[in-house]
Amino acid sequence: MKSTRTVLLCGALILMLAMGVRQTMGLLLPPMTIANGWTRDEFAFAIALQNLLWGAFVPFTGALADRFGAGRVLVASALAYVAGLVLMSQSSTPLAFGFSAGLLIGLALSGTTFGVVMGVVAKLVPAGKRSVALGIVGAGGSFGQFAMVPYGQALISGLGWYAALFVLAATAALIIPLAVGLAGRPEAASHGAHQTASEAFGEAFGQRTFHFLFWSYFVCGVHTAFIALHLPSYVQDAGLSPAVGMTALALVGFGNIFGSFGAGWLGQRASKKWLLTWIYALRSLLIIVLLAAPKLPVTLYLFAFGMGLLWLSTVPLTNALVAQIFGLKHVSMLSGAVFFGHQIGGFLGAWLGGVIFTRTGSYDLAWWISIGLGVFAAIMCAPINERPLARAAPAAA
Repeated sequence: MKSTRTVLLCGALILMLAMGVRQTMGLLLPPMTIANGWTRDEFAFAIALQNLLWGAFVPFTGALADRFGAGRVLVASALAYVAGLVLMSQSSTPLAFGFSAGLLIGLALSGTTFGVVMGVVAKLVPAGKRSVALGIVGAGGSFGQFAMVPYGQALISGLGWYAALFVLAATAALIIPLAVGLAGRPEAASHGAHQTASEAFGEAFGQRTFHFLFWSYFVCGVHTAFIALHLPSYVQDAGLSPAVGMTALALVGFGNIFGSFGAGWLGQRASKKWLLTWIYALRSLLIIVLLAAPKLPVTLYLFAFGMGLLWLSTVPLTNALVAQIFGLKHVSMLSGAVFFGHQIGGFLGAWLGGVIFTRTGSYDLAWWISIGLGVFAAIMCAPINERPLARAAPAAA
C-alpha cells in the first residue's frame, strides 16, 4: 500500500476531478435545454437519475473496493465517466440523455467519489487523525467545485457546450493515472473483522443510529443537488447575468474548501453529531435569509460562500462516524449504504426543483421545502449514538 501522504494527495485530486466535473452540470442546463428544445424538468430528471444511481451503486462499488482494492474500481469508473460525457454531447432526446448523464455518469461517480476514496483513507489513517484526514481529502473535492466551475464556464463560453463536453471528458480521464496512488488493500482494524459484508449491513441496519445518519444525509443530498443544478437558473430568473450564477457556484466550492477541512478538524475535537446538527440548522437559516434579502449579486455571493462552508462539511463527519461506530472492515460498503440516502435526496432535489419551476414558474416552494428539511435533519442528528458498536468476542476455535 502507498504512503499516507500519497493516498491523501491522490485521493484529494481524484475527488477534485470527479466532483468538479459534476459541478458543471448546472452550467450546461440553460444551453443544452435551449439547443435541444427540452424543458428544465426533462434535463433535471436525468441529473436526478444520476444522483439516484450514484447512490444505488456506491454500496456495491464500495464492497468491491473493500474486497479487491480501490485501484481497479477507480479505473473502471473513470472510463464510464469519459464515456458518459462524450455520449452526453450526442444525446438528442431526454431518453438518450438519461442514459449518458444519468446511468453512465451515475455509475462513474459511485466509484470515483466519497465511498471508495474515503474508505481507503479511513482504513489507512489512525482513529486519532482520521477525521482530519477525511477533511483534507474532502477539501480536494471542494477545491474541484471551486476551480472547475469557472473552467467549465470558460469552455462553454469559448467552445460551446458541445465541444466543452469533450474537453471535460479528457479532464475526467486524468483520474485513471491517479488511481495508482490508491491501489492495494489497506488492512482494516479488528473491530468487526470476522463479519461478512451481508452480516455487517444487517447489523448496521438494525441500529437506530444508522437510520439517523441515513435520513440526515438524505437532506444533505436534497440541498446540494437542488442548489448545484438550479442556482445558476435561479440567478438568471432574478434578472442577473449568467456570470453571477457561475461566480456563485464557484463561491460554493471556495467556501467548501474551508468547510470540509474545518469540519474534519473540529470533528477531531468535538462531538461529530452536534456539529452535524448545527450544520443542518444553519443551512435552513441561510436559505431564509436568501429569500428575505434583495436579489443583488452581493446577496447571492454571500449566500453561496456561506452555503459552501456548510456544503460538504457533512461528508468527513458522516464518514468518520460510520468508521467510528461500525468499524473499518466494511467501511466503504457501509459508508456507501448511508450515502445512498444522500443520493435519494439528490434525486428528489434535482428533479423536483425542475418540476416545481415548470409547474409554478418559481423556485420558492423548493426553497421552503429545503428549509423544512434542514430542520428535520438537525433533529435526526441529535440522538445519534457516537460510541463504537459493542460486539461479542468471536468464539475460540
